[in-house]
Amino acid sequence: MISFLSSYQSLADQILIYSVLAMSQCLVMRAGLFSLAPTAFAGIGAYTMAVLTTAHGVNPVLAIVCGVMLATLVAAAMALATSRLRGVFQAVATLALVQVMVTVGLGWESVTRGALGINGIPKVATTGWLLLVVALATWLLWTIGRYSIGRAFDLIREDETVAVSLGISVMRYHRFAMILSGLLGGLAGALYAANSHAIQPSEFGFSMIVAGLTMAVLGGHKSVWGALLGAAILISLPELFRVFAEYRSVFQGVLLMLVIIFLPNGIVDSLLELAHERKVRRALPSGDGGNIDTKARAT
Repeated sequence: MISFLSSYQSLADQILIYSVLAMSQCLVMRAGLFSLAPTAFAGIGAYTMAVLTTAHGVNPVLAIVCGVMLATLVAAAMALATSRLRGVFQAVATLALVQVMVTVGLGWESVTRGALGINGIPKVATTGWLLLVVALATWLLWTIGRYSIGRAFDLIREDETVAVSLGISVMRYHRFAMILSGLLGGLAGALYAANSHAIQPSEFGFSMIVAGLTMAVLGGHKSVWGALLGAAILISLPELFRVFAEYRSVFQGVLLMLVIIFLPNGIVDSLLELAHERKVRRALPSGDGGNIDTKARAT
């Protein structure tokens, strides 16, 4: 049993770290933001932690805190800069932030060591640490979702015009979502660096953007449990299909296509909606089943 756990400990750590990144991505999607910035926030958190610990001898825990704070500050600045952008323009602006982060990582060799990356990072993010962080992040987003902030996010995502007519400040909630996303993204990146001995700029580029979006789509972005499931599925797939190593990307692509076609809201969100519809159907008088979709939405 101990041998089994030690064999898959690294996989479990990766799932936990990417769960935090997925929460960062799901949060902005729930608020109606088309943001790709969580990857940039992760890179900022990771490099801040790595540089402070390897070059300046800063305590790893303090370095993680500094990485989270810097990523959150950048997120606040990005929220102000993109507050009036929507849709594809918002995506391009946040994609530019990712490209800037990668370019700085490659070009600022005196600090980041360029394409060679930073080695010798102290591994302090143990599985116990990661479980605690994921539990706290899950509780935070679950609490937000239960109260007015979560309801405002949902209404803004569905129809900004209706949200404004009800007195909801769309710009303020978008900024809050971006800042909180920066905090979670920076935390994911700092933990990523603190769990590995080396990082490179290329790790925080296009591949991580695709991973974050895929996890959010697979699990569903309305519920925090969707982020956890999406991360578990995506990170576990390479291990499950190790025999078919050459076709891992194919399996991931096919799975994503099937979910988009048959469960467009993600696995968790679709299952929750199905359970809600069944609950409504049981509560309706006999013979009203034909109007179940309309009544379920109204409920």
